Amino acid sequence: MSVTSMTGFARVEGHTGANRWAWEIKTVNSKSLDVRFRLPPGLDAVETTARATLGTAFARGSCQIGLVLKRDAVAPVVRINQPVLDAIVVAMAEASHKIDAAAPRLDGLFAIKGVLEVEEQEEDDEGRSALQVALLEGFSRAVKECAQMRGNEGAMLARVLLGRVDEIEALTNEAEANPARQPAAVREKLATQVAVLLDASKSLDPDRLHQEAVLLAAKADIREELDRLHAHIAAARDLLGKGGAVGRRLDFLAQEFNREVNTLCSKANDVSLTATGLSLKAVVEQFREQVQNIE
Repeated sequence: MSVTSMTGFARVEGHTGANRWAWEIKTVNSKSLDVRFRLPPGLDAVETTARATLGTAFARGSCQIGLVLKRDAVAPVVRINQPVLDAIVVAMAEASHKIDAAAPRLDGLFAIKGVLEVEEQEEDDEGRSALQVALLEGFSRAVKECAQMRGNEGAMLARVLLGRVDEIEALTNEAEANPARQPAAVREKLATQVAVLLDASKSLDPDRLHQEAVLLAAKADIREELDRLHAHIAAARDLLGKGGAVGRRLDFLAQEFNREVNTLCSKANDVSLTATGLSLKAVVEQFREQVQNIE
């Protein structure tokens, strides 16, 4: 499986009988799967099946789905109401014996209310069933196209994220190799500080001061933070390699990256180490921003 983005779009059009339709699917990032349909009335069964189809295709994302449905003009059916026409003809025949008038014309007869009946052709059950099948087939195609777009963007995002992980690893190695965190450098700096304090106040207990220096040295050690950063780097690469719906776990890793980098910066005992820590914070933030788009 590959990493998938939550951003996608698809439009699929078609026609069935006198009906023309068009599906549109738009998806953006979201913490969960949020699906909203906008369909014409009378298509509840279509929405139910379409919602289930989407749920099997996408794990996360805000999905806006619309369907435009138009019916082409269909010639109406015109029927002669034979009983009414017969009754009018009989009445005219009877009246002709009493009134001297010209014989009625067809257009005159048809103009009489009730002689002609005009019925709009409505879709029968078979037509409605065929339309529903076509709509669901079109929706499945739209989902596949949207998923393809999300997959393509996810592949690009995965490359970007792996690049950020490489940067994090390089800066972590830089912090690890920083001369300021070597034991000799730490001892020298602490010895200088202790000497300054002893010169400033003769009443300070040298043994107690030594204990405090040891504690300060332990607090300044960033070995644990570096080890955890290396572990998070390996985990991030593993998740990006496996793919699938890994967005939430990558977001958690981004938070852990940020936590370790903040601790590293607070423990930094040298300007150069602080600078490396700040660079790490910037790259981790870039990593976190991109992760928000991963499914």
